[in-house]
Amino acid sequence: MKATPRVVKEHLGVGCFTPTKKAEKYILQVLRSGRLSYGPFIKRFEKEFAKAHGVRFAVMVNSGTSALRIAFACLKETEKWKDGDEVLVPATTFIATANTVISNGLVPVFVDVDPKTYNIDPEDMKRKITSRTRAVVPVHLMGLPADMRPIKRIARAHKLKIVEDSCETMFVKYRGISVGSLSDIACFSTYIAHMIVTGVGGLTVTNNPKYARILRSLANHGRDNIYISMDDSKGKRGKAFEEIIARRFRFVRPGFSFRVTEFEGALGCVELEKGKSITRTRQKNARYLIKHLDPLKEYIQLPSHPPYTEHAFMLFPIVVHKKSGVTKRNLVNFLESRGIETRDLMPLVNQPYIRKKYAIRTGDFPVADWINTHGFYIGCHQAMGQAELDYIITTLFDFFKHHGYKASK
Repeated sequence: MKATPRVVKEHLGVGCFTPTKKAEKYILQVLRSGRLSYGPFIKRFEKEFAKAHGVRFAVMVNSGTSALRIAFACLKETEKWKDGDEVLVPATTFIATANTVISNGLVPVFVDVDPKTYNIDPEDMKRKITSRTRAVVPVHLMGLPADMRPIKRIARAHKLKIVEDSCETMFVKYRGISVGSLSDIACFSTYIAHMIVTGVGGLTVTNNPKYARILRSLANHGRDNIYISMDDSKGKRGKAFEEIIARRFRFVRPGFSFRVTEFEGALGCVELEKGKSITRTRQKNARYLIKHLDPLKEYIQLPSHPPYTEHAFMLFPIVVHKKSGVTKRNLVNFLESRGIETRDLMPLVNQPYIRKKYAIRTGDFPVADWINTHGFYIGCHQAMGQAELDYIITTLFDFFKHHGYKASK
């Protein structure tokens, strides 16, 4: 590693989007077609995304949050859940995981997380199950799949549905099986700073054809599935045509307007073509950071993953050790002052309204409390080259040199 005297870019963000000539071509193609509503680009993106994750069906919506929203609405309808039924939610995740449970009239029951992976702890999950528990939401946090084998075993034993919140994780496998295919319904995000970016966007995927029909209906105001796209009546004749005309403005359930345009679908097609390359670069960047930051392991916990699972490294988590003699706030302020963007490491049970609504106290979730107090993340995305990575490393060493770090001879 060569020390870099200054950052190559003014600001090292946690995510990136790099427009390409092909993206320009596809966007112009949409403009020239005059077709903005659900059409060939969205359909292609859905089909190819589903194939890339080993599932049969994908429905594109306007965010990962919307994907989660309709996933719970679908299961609540099909499984006859009642208001007040419970869903197990990790204590460390983005706020949307809990919000989408709450907005469906369900109750999130928080589960502590593993201190190394930061994903839901199966042992604590078992302790939180009650007679009203209906589902669990394992979140694949920051690119790392949750430990799905024990989660699935527990879910089967208690007849729980599984919804994967895979908004931060794409293109990787758990024990040889792709994320998104390990549950009843899985949800992804293509929002800014995610693995692939469409501006706004998300997907919900499933292998269940009944769920797929309901999910698409829910995303389209609860519409009768006979007419979702303006193409649905093309080529139809006789009674089939007349039935579509009779039912195309019929709504069979409460639904939402979670649709996207062909612009997002076009960007999705371009980004998906780069998916493997994006993942490989993020993994390479993360390995480089881990290798060269290893001398600081007395001060900070670096990301790791079990040998049976891959890591997409959407983000690069760091947790400051309690005995390091420094605070997270001092460290993140130092990084931010030098152009390295940080974010708190997905706090949930320390959020003001969550704490008030569910009477959460400090100590209820010791691992999540530790992460909330000491954890943050930075980027390691594909737009970073060696100069940017070296700048991050040098900046971290500079900070700890001021706090007692001495390089070994």
